[in-house]
Amino acid sequence: MTRRGRPPLGAVFYFLGTLMLGLYFTFAAVQGDYGLFKRIEVKAQGDMLQTELAALQAEVARMENLTARLSDDFLDLDLLDEQARDVLGLIRADEIVIR
Repeated sequence: MTRRGRPPLGAVFYFLGTLMLGLYFTFAAVQGDYGLFKRIEVKAQGDMLQTELAALQAEVARMENLTARLSDDFLDLDLLDEQARDVLGLIRADEIVIR
């Protein structure tokens, strides 16, 4: 004579254990240290850093250009005049300063 009312207790524990394990791995795949959300966050951060790198490289190129223009080998007199006016506050005798 077999009972048909309830499934065996071992089958219920097996089913619940399998379900819990599946839910754990699904959660880890989505929100874990190597999950989808972390991947999206790292990708966004990488794109932001690439943009910042491009801006810094442009700034370095601009500074190298200014440095080369003020070097002993090549002296840009207009740039030197601009820097002297800016840093030292110099003006020529025929100029009028408006503040």
